[in-house]
Amino acid sequence: MSEAVSGSIERVTFFNADNGFAILRVAAPGRRELATVLCHLPTVQPGEWLEAQGEWQRDRDHGLQFKASEARTVPPHSHEGLVRFLGGGLIKGVGPVFARKLVAKFGEKILDVIEHESGRLEDIPGVGPERRRRIKAAWTEQRQVRDIMLFLYQHGASTARAQRIYKTYGEQAVEVVQRDPYQLARDIHGIGFRTADGIAAKLGLRSDAPVRLAAGLRHALREASAGEGHAALPRAELLAAAAQLLDAPELACARELEACLQRREFVLEQIAGEPLVFLPPLHAAERGIAERVRRLAAAPRLWPELDAAAAAAQAERETGRTLSPSQRAALGILLGARLAVLTGGPGVGKTTLLDAWLRLVAARGARVVLAAPTGRAAQRLNQATGQPAATLHRLLEWRGEGFERHEGRPLEGDIFVVDESSMLDLPLAHAFLRAIPPEGAVLFVGDVDQLPSVGPGLVLRSLIDSGAVPVARLTEIFRQAAESGIVTNAHRINSGELPIGATKDATSGDFFLIERAESAEVAATVEEVVARRLPARFGLDPRRDIQVLAPMNRGVCGTRELNRRLQAVLNPPREGGLDEVERFGWTFRTGDRVIQLQNNYDKEVFNGDIGRITRVEADDRELRVAFEGREREVVYDFNELDELGPASAITIHKSQGSEFAAVVIPLAAEQYLLLQRNLLYTAVTRGKRLVVVVAQRKALRRAVSETSARTRRSGLLERLRAE
Repeated sequence: MSEAVSGSIERVTFFNADNGFAILRVAAPGRRELATVLCHLPTVQPGEWLEAQGEWQRDRDHGLQFKASEARTVPPHSHEGLVRFLGGGLIKGVGPVFARKLVAKFGEKILDVIEHESGRLEDIPGVGPERRRRIKAAWTEQRQVRDIMLFLYQHGASTARAQRIYKTYGEQAVEVVQRDPYQLARDIHGIGFRTADGIAAKLGLRSDAPVRLAAGLRHALREASAGEGHAALPRAELLAAAAQLLDAPELACARELEACLQRREFVLEQIAGEPLVFLPPLHAAERGIAERVRRLAAAPRLWPELDAAAAAAQAERETGRTLSPSQRAALGILLGARLAVLTGGPGVGKTTLLDAWLRLVAARGARVVLAAPTGRAAQRLNQATGQPAATLHRLLEWRGEGFERHEGRPLEGDIFVVDESSMLDLPLAHAFLRAIPPEGAVLFVGDVDQLPSVGPGLVLRSLIDSGAVPVARLTEIFRQAAESGIVTNAHRINSGELPIGATKDATSGDFFLIERAESAEVAATVEEVVARRLPARFGLDPRRDIQVLAPMNRGVCGTRELNRRLQAVLNPPREGGLDEVERFGWTFRTGDRVIQLQNNYDKEVFNGDIGRITRVEADDRELRVAFEGREREVVYDFNELDELGPASAITIHKSQGSEFAAVVIPLAAEQYLLLQRNLLYTAVTRGKRLVVVVAQRKALRRAVSETSARTRRSGLLERLRAE
């Protein structure tokens, strides 16, 4: 028989914003002790009044509990309830002390005062016009967000993203979702197609509705781009993927694809005899890159032909370094081209050659501009050359909706150098080439054997393989570099040979290989190496100097599990837990190392940026992060923390363009499908002073031998060759 429980929520013991499950302690009239209530709610706040229907059950471990089948909350009316409600973090800037002042002044009418007569708040000492406006704005926002949460919850969706939905659409949020729920998947980070599809079903949208079929086709293409780096998919492959995703007939998907093509939502083009379907921006990027590469490659050099031997001699005098034969040949290539590529592995002298080339062109009056895809890569380029270097986004002046630099407002300079060019995806390479002035020259520098870009395309590989661009490839390892185990083993791995590790008792050397039999032993050894062995033997700070690079997120040796282990030993909780906040499945704690998971142009932080949490402010519901290379701390609202992830361990893909004092690499058989030669090669080359590989033997062999990574679908190579 169903029973009822109502009362004031004294404490929220647990709340999962993803599914609304809550464990509450409730002061119910007529009961001497607090009741434990298990229920589902879109949102919950201490001090609110709970009304629930359900039944009492006795749990073996937790005693008597009320399991609610239905539950709802309403704002409190009691003095103490209002204090807890307002002071529990509901309104940014209102903590328990100020909440008590508000309630003492206005009593049970405080919510109406904030809503309709906020000017009266200035009657409280210390509240001026600015603070009053902030309180009013925060109250209005949270009320609207709670309405969105309730709407999403009623339609079977997670409420964890409600704040972001509100910030994207404002008061039109519910209207947007009702009109086209699939827009959420297109616009909101963290909301996928299946979530949007579930909302659409709850709203009564037919499974064969054209808007659903089009959304499924679009999602399949976007997933191929974001997840596997494809610029396009073969028509048949796209239809099969969409049909599986939608649980719909391929014929229906084919009809909708034709309609989308007619509306120019997709582009169909025959590439090397295969019909490929593109999203229009990626199709335009490929065509634009090919056009601009052709134009630059055909343009005359910036200066009269130089004597290569004389130029090399001049470079040696100015740098004080002797160039190798391959460096001399490469220098001649770079001096004779308007567009060129410089590539090679670690220890082959790319930086030395770049420095020599920069000196020569600067001596001829050329204005040189240096850039890289990420902040860390730009910082390394600056340190290597002694010249200013910017991220490409900053150089091209991103303003939220697009780049300010383009054909109509080109960059200022003569020669533009992009380091870590293996990280360039199609959209960024296109934006960069669009902004090159008509008389400009371009040099792409990068290691083509590293992992390709996270984004779609194989830009550097296509430029090199096309034959349309002069390529200077350095292969000789300098003697000093050859003494490094990191450099030697990186080249061994790249040649398909197993790395050679220093002995376990060695106190010198920079490359160590530790073999373990099982995945669990690999994870335990990584924890021991990071937390104890490396700090004790080499004096490294485990929270600053050591970076774990794993092939994947999931599994015993994945970043998620390793981050939990490392946080527990490197940055355990403090008494009271006042310097931490739990959001989106992770506890963020002062002192934690964190990584930015997506580009945020408003905050000027980008995917892959690493920083450290300096402060958690519960009253203001904010967290502050100091990112490397930035003067100012970046502030995150608690509801924005899905943009951050723990970074004691990160994926190897996220490490591209970075360099760390010490790198620890776990390799386990559970990661079998992702173990590739270029993955391990990239990880090893991220280490500056020390690399430790902790591996199962079969996993190491797989990583070194496997080169059959799936080819990315792209038309860029054929476009470059065709011109």
